[in-house]
Amino acid sequence: MALPQTLATAPTSAHDVHEHAWTTESRHATSAGWVLYVRCTSCGTRRVDLQGGQDGPPAPLSRAVGDRAAR
Repeated sequence: MALPQTLATAPTSAHDVHEHAWTTESRHATSAGWVLYVRCTSCGTRRVDLQGGQDGPPAPLSRAVGDRAAR
């Protein structure tokens, strides 16, 4: 499933330099799959992901925002 170009994630600042360790804070079932609200355990940055099926990994729906995202 292709994401709309306006929601694509691209490195924008120093917060994208380290590899985030995402943990799910909450998730909600939708017709497109599971929407996951995730947070990086090391820097506190947050992001919204979509997991379309059980087989593949989640895909980002938003850019990372939060503690280090504004720096």
